[in-house]
Amino acid sequence: MHAPVDLSVVIPAFDEAPNLAVLLPQLREVLDRLQIRYEVLIVTPGPDRESIAVSTQFGARVLEQVEPGYGGALRTGFATAQGAYLATMDADLSHRPIFLLDLWSHRHDAEVLIASRYVAGGSARMPWGRYLLSRILNSLFSRCLALPIRDLSSGFRLYNTRVLRSLAPQGRDFDILPEILVKAYSEGFRVREIPFHYAPRRHGQSHARIIRFGLAYLKTLGALWRLRNSILSGDYDDRAYDSRIPFQRYWQRKRFRYVKELIEGQGAVLDVGCGSSRIIGALPPGSVALDIQMRKLRHARKFSKPLVQGSILGLPFADGTFPCVLCSEVIEHVPKVPVVIDELCRVLAPGGRLVLGTPDYSRWEWRFIESLYRRLVPGGYADEHIAHYTRRELTELFERRGFTIEAVRYIGRSELILALRKPR
Repeated sequence: MHAPVDLSVVIPAFDEAPNLAVLLPQLREVLDRLQIRYEVLIVTPGPDRESIAVSTQFGARVLEQVEPGYGGALRTGFATAQGAYLATMDADLSHRPIFLLDLWSHRHDAEVLIASRYVAGGSARMPWGRYLLSRILNSLFSRCLALPIRDLSSGFRLYNTRVLRSLAPQGRDFDILPEILVKAYSEGFRVREIPFHYAPRRHGQSHARIIRFGLAYLKTLGALWRLRNSILSGDYDDRAYDSRIPFQRYWQRKRFRYVKELIEGQGAVLDVGCGSSRIIGALPPGSVALDIQMRKLRHARKFSKPLVQGSILGLPFADGTFPCVLCSEVIEHVPKVPVVIDELCRVLAPGGRLVLGTPDYSRWEWRFIESLYRRLVPGGYADEHIAHYTRRELTELFERRGFTIEAVRYIGRSELILALRKPR
């Protein structure tokens, strides 16, 4: 039985034997310093006798990539790697092996670590034309995809292998690099940049043709934009608070202010269907945030609040556990069945407050907004609202249960937020 491997190093290499002869002994020395179990995988596009000879000399394994392109080389390495962590780097000596010590020391800080040329403390020594295009592409992708990453194109990275495989990247060329980052953020995983000093290759010419590099990135931008701005993205709710769209930003901040006001002073809160909203960060001590989507909960780790995966149809808490229950923009996304309201009332302590938010479908303003939203953003939230409530319906429903309405708030005369008191 083979001992588990701690780290796999994947290096795409095309006619790189002279550089590998310098790189591999340096890499082996660095990896030995880590005192871990490791493997080095050299991925080539076809039989390369010189690279095979050099790699074998220094204990590396050569793989022939299954699919063409840089992305194909990486996917071959991803599929074969046995390490719990996986590092990718270039064969041309522009990625100094010694930096693996820094990446490895930060492996618990994030699921994806990037050796970044463009964060404070990093640098890049390259021809000015290539440098300028690199900065423009990275800035364009960062802004268009709302990614807080400065160096999306760096191929010197350290991944949690299990997480990397769950992302199932499909890019065929260099576009696989931003694709991995977008998918990681969409699934709520952490991405961190570590300052890195980039130096040019020693021997031969770069196989990253700069025009092809740029075109590959631009071609995939549209598909990544749709994924990044999907409501399923792990940080969708959090990002909406600072949206570049004034209307969305206003709406999110108004909701935040009203909810914070209505839960204040009520004691520990159960936030049902929390998503990745910044409301989580405003919950008082003793509170718990619950959501059914793990990607949302992964992102919500940043708020340092207790998180639970669960469904509103069967809340995993005993009767009367919380003095305050918050359920904002959730009930319209689940079937209109009695158990939805039953569960919210059950876990609320006698005399406790329920803060409930949902669109008021009796208001023409909301029906107009939803109709407009459906046209402008096909597949958006409007298509997910399968249960339509009105203020009168909710008022009568809770009054029959003995609840008292203590406050009513509206956002844009459309979104209804009720504060209701459970009888003692």
